[in-house]
Amino acid sequence: MRDSIAEPNTARDAILLRAALWMGGAILSFSAMAIAGREASLSLDTFEIMMYRSLVGVLVVSAMITVLRRWPQVSTTMLKQHGLRNMAHFTGQNLWFYAVSVIPLAQVFALEFTSPIWVILLAPLLLGEKLTRMRGLAVCLGFIGILIVARPSPSTFNIGLACAAGSAVFFALTNIATKRLTRTESIWSIMFWLTVMQLVLGVIFAGWDMDITLPDAQSLPFLLIIGCAGLSAHFCITNALSLAPAALVVPIDFARLPFIALLGWLIYGESVEIWLFVGASLILAGNFINIVSSRQQ
Repeated sequence: MRDSIAEPNTARDAILLRAALWMGGAILSFSAMAIAGREASLSLDTFEIMMYRSLVGVLVVSAMITVLRRWPQVSTTMLKQHGLRNMAHFTGQNLWFYAVSVIPLAQVFALEFTSPIWVILLAPLLLGEKLTRMRGLAVCLGFIGILIVARPSPSTFNIGLACAAGSAVFFALTNIATKRLTRTESIWSIMFWLTVMQLVLGVIFAGWDMDITLPDAQSLPFLLIIGCAGLSAHFCITNALSLAPAALVVPIDFARLPFIALLGWLIYGESVEIWLFVGASLILAGNFINIVSSRQQ
């Protein structure tokens, strides 16, 4: 009897370990993208970074679709919806890249964690979902966490904090648009139009002044890291969520904060105050309450 009980537990533990390893890959990918984005910003503006990132993305995604023979799944019937989604993501990603270049990396990641809170607020308007009491509690905890992390005042507030917070709002809009697209579109169609449309937007905004900086030997490796890390992060998260419930996966993602804080301290000498972790913990608690309440409905 004990052996029959132990075997399912062992199998479950193995699955959870695989999910944790996939989330470890996502944490490494997001952290690599943040550091590479800061380094690339020394010679390129955010529009140029997004343009080159999307170019790498188009090449990688197109190659994968070709190898896996998924071109029939790339549809043109929802181009308007893809366009709205990708404009939101393009805006949020540009704000994020600017934020990582001007404020401590840990602050950027902490404020980025508020994206699910914004989804809770915007979903009733855009998806017709109900705002329950538990979700309301999650929103309250999230915004208290934002105030603790940002501590807005004339002496501490800056454009970098505003950009980091704004990126979370646009990432929330992106997630809502993605949820609507997944009702009819394949992941390959979404990924293909994501990279193609954002490449077009990148070319337009990077070239509006007729002056696009070409990558040099110093910035090119960082652009390749940004392009590949962005794709690998979402690939790792998707695989983790396919193996384990979101209630177990999301708390693992929170490890991004101390990890990027450590990297910021080691590489850039950034100091991190305890209040950042206090605020981020409240944001995480809000996200966790939302996940648990959603599973109980």
